[in-house]
Amino acid sequence: MTDNRKTATFAAGCFWCIEADFAKIPGVERVVPGYTGGEKENPTYEEVSSGATGHFEAAQISYDPTQITYQQLLDVFWKHIDPTDPGGQFADRGSQYRTAIFYHDEQQKQLAEQSKRALEASGKFDRPIVTEIRPFTKFYEAEDYHREYYKKHPLRYRLYRQGSGREQFLENTWKADTRNEAKGKGSSYKKPDDDTLRKKLTPLQYEVTQHEETEPPFRNEYWDSKREGVYVDIVTGEPLFSSRDKFESDCGWPSFTRPIDSESIVEKEDRKPFMKRTEVRSKHGDSHLGHVFTDGPQPTGLRYCINSAALKLIPKEDMEKEGYGEYLKLFSVSQKQK
Repeated sequence: MTDNRKTATFAAGCFWCIEADFAKIPGVERVVPGYTGGEKENPTYEEVSSGATGHFEAAQISYDPTQITYQQLLDVFWKHIDPTDPGGQFADRGSQYRTAIFYHDEQQKQLAEQSKRALEASGKFDRPIVTEIRPFTKFYEAEDYHREYYKKHPLRYRLYRQGSGREQFLENTWKADTRNEAKGKGSSYKKPDDDTLRKKLTPLQYEVTQHEETEPPFRNEYWDSKREGVYVDIVTGEPLFSSRDKFESDCGWPSFTRPIDSESIVEKEDRKPFMKRTEVRSKHGDSHLGHVFTDGPQPTGLRYCINSAALKLIPKEDMEKEGYGEYLKLFSVSQKQK
């Protein structure tokens, strides 16, 4: 971390979600889920979730102000919540799941109030903005099993997030804005029309991504590749998997323990005669990628079995010039040791 890092504290409902949302923002160096706003010292999850402690589920964010400003963090915060809900967030109900901004100094307080007024004046919502702005007092870190839950249990996390209604609300309210804010880019990985796809892709790539075909095992481009880099959707270029999460599974297709970002992957039940599997598709390109199984190694126990024909490897040495420089942090020493 840098020596000039600063701290922001937000409550946005389930802290699994706010941790996952902020952890992918360039300039954010650490996100810790925990509890704040109440009187009880050293509260447990069970105590906070009862709603009797006065604490909020929250996240404390360490960030580099030379890379991202507090105002930008506020913009991300607003676009990941329903600021009009006084009783919680989505499926999570109770005072412990309300939204709030906990300011650490007078400047943060002023910026938070300004951003709230700007949202109210924007007319984005028909109901009043009820998110509270409070002085920060003390933060208690959540139990270890809550830390990086979205990484440790990606399948369960995605099922929870989709089932809670959060994802649908954000998609309907903000459309592509949330994705673009997180990337810091104007591109939203738009899928080309069919004529363009047929010209761009090989026949095998087209059949795999568009018609759910499967390429032959052991006779595909990446099944035994050991090059470092990120694997992106061959259709849109959206980043999907990192080579650091790739492992040898002896199945004949490239296998990964998890995606780079759990939100970049869509999972669907794939029912075929005498077979039930979970299909994996890219979020923005809606490309068929492969399937996910529960026979993978730790830390996730998952095996994302993906067709090489659905992927393009951006080698580590080319990531900066190809526009994927923000993902170079995946290959840092600190990331590999996690």
